[in-house]
Amino acid sequence: MKLWEKGVSVDAAIEKFTVGKDRELDVLLAPFDILGSIAHVIMLESIGLIGREELPLLLTELKSLYQESLKPGFIIEPGVEDIHSQVELMLTRKLGDLGKKIHSGRSRNDQVLLDLKLFIRSRLETIVEKTNILAGIMLEKSEKHKDVLMPGYTHLQIAMPSSFGLWFGAWAESLTDDLMILQSAWKLTNQNPLGSAAGYGSSFPLNRTLTTRLLGFEHLNYNVIYAQMGRGKTERVVSFAISNLAATLSKLAFDVCLYMSQNFNFVSLPDELTTGSSIMPHKKNPDVFELIRGHCNKLQGLPMQITLIANNLPSGYFRDLQVMKELILPAFEELEACLDIAAYALDNIRINHTILEDRKYDYLFSVEEVNKLTLKGMPFRDAYKEIGRQIAEGEFRPEKKVDHTHEGSIGNLCLGEIAAKKEEILQGFNFADVNHAITKLLH
Repeated sequence: MKLWEKGVSVDAAIEKFTVGKDRELDVLLAPFDILGSIAHVIMLESIGLIGREELPLLLTELKSLYQESLKPGFIIEPGVEDIHSQVELMLTRKLGDLGKKIHSGRSRNDQVLLDLKLFIRSRLETIVEKTNILAGIMLEKSEKHKDVLMPGYTHLQIAMPSSFGLWFGAWAESLTDDLMILQSAWKLTNQNPLGSAAGYGSSFPLNRTLTTRLLGFEHLNYNVIYAQMGRGKTERVVSFAISNLAATLSKLAFDVCLYMSQNFNFVSLPDELTTGSSIMPHKKNPDVFELIRGHCNKLQGLPMQITLIANNLPSGYFRDLQVMKELILPAFEELEACLDIAAYALDNIRINHTILEDRKYDYLFSVEEVNKLTLKGMPFRDAYKEIGRQIAEGEFRPEKKVDHTHEGSIGNLCLGEIAAKKEEILQGFNFADVNHAITKLLH
């Protein structure tokens, strides 16, 4: 079944190529396509295109279909082109010609636009929740280990004292800023394209404000051409938010892999969270973080792929955009899995409290000793040379303590301020409003 069929059969090879992976990927969009149809038929009844007595019949069947679409066995049947056709087919089986009325005032173009926005909006909420959990773990670890010193590096050379409080706190704040980027993607996504039809509107007197409210959108994509131009733009902006978060996770994973090596021995994982070697019985490999790094490095390429598909398309709809679904839809599950396993592993990570007992880390405190001489009145440059002389002549014996007090330093981690910034960003997502609207629509 195809919504555009006019009695001419399409060549089998052409059909196979043009449908692509739509049938399997569209299953992910099924609940959202049905939600859009529920809002659409309510609107159609309000403008007289569906009878008052017909609306309850359509709503009952659509809500039943919605519940069915959430079950693992839901499929798009062989010979059915996409989710839009599948939903209409299932309705017409139950309601006859009444089921055919749901397409009035819509094009597959604005249907897929709507489905994608509803899907992305839902998955962004999940990503935000999981990012918040991971950031919370990092804040907790930072507070717990705030007094445990560790080496800080520049150029992979021993540089200055750091602390596990500082290290964990850095990732908490990085994830907080990632939430800010996710919020931009959420706000762009949370605009209603329904009613733009094929990109040029409809001669039916559609009430687009009503569907915007019913579906819990914050705003309407007003200009119908721009609504269509949003296909590709939404995916690109969202992919940058995904890529940005993936970059944080990848960098974090690299740190953990490095710090778990015997050469560093800063952190470790319980044996049951590591893997072994088929030939080396001593091995305890950080495979989980290596795979996080691999998946997240892959996800960082997503914006470029999407940009290259859309960057030379004029306004209007083109089938090229179908290829984006194959990239953007699976990316959410991949990132969610990385966030979940990172949170689980980091919640169980163990730290080494005795790192700085090794004499090779004495040089970490050279700047501390320079600063002490400067505070006693010696010019900084002279103090720098004096400590340099002590190091060169083997006389350097530092006091392995730090006294950092400024904001964001070892002695003043500002964890409360980071947590407050995170909460302020989270308040900018109107998840509660959206979920209330969807719950109301389904009841």
